[in-house]
Amino acid sequence: MAAPVRTLCCSALRLSSRHFSSTCGVQAGQKWRTEHGLSRSGTEYGPLTDLPDWSFEDGRPAPPLKGQLRRRKEKEELARRIVMLNSEVDRGIEVWEEKQQEAKRMEEHKQSLLLKPKGNLLIKKPRS
Repeated sequence: MAAPVRTLCCSALRLSSRHFSSTCGVQAGQKWRTEHGLSRSGTEYGPLTDLPDWSFEDGRPAPPLKGQLRRRKEKEELARRIVMLNSEVDRGIEVWEEKQQEAKRMEEHKQSLLLKPKGNLLIKKPRS
């Protein structure tokens, strides 16, 4: 029974003048949006995705949807990661500055250990 239906569908597809497209419709305009500083698709962020869909008649907000909770959690994790990486960069800059100061101190110490000029070189000539 399944074979006649299958051959009927295949023959109908062969006779059809339309072709099927397997590209994603969400990517339409993606390049333009990113060039203009917008999100890749219109549903990544903004009032249509961030605000609730409805509220109670007495003004109470609706409970958040699963997608809103997921996006909020992802944003919080991203913010925590940004803060952590920023603190790591700040600490790295402090360590680098300490190393630079230590190298400067070592160079000054080496200069202080060098032999000092003696004799006539120590006598400063008076300015005329």
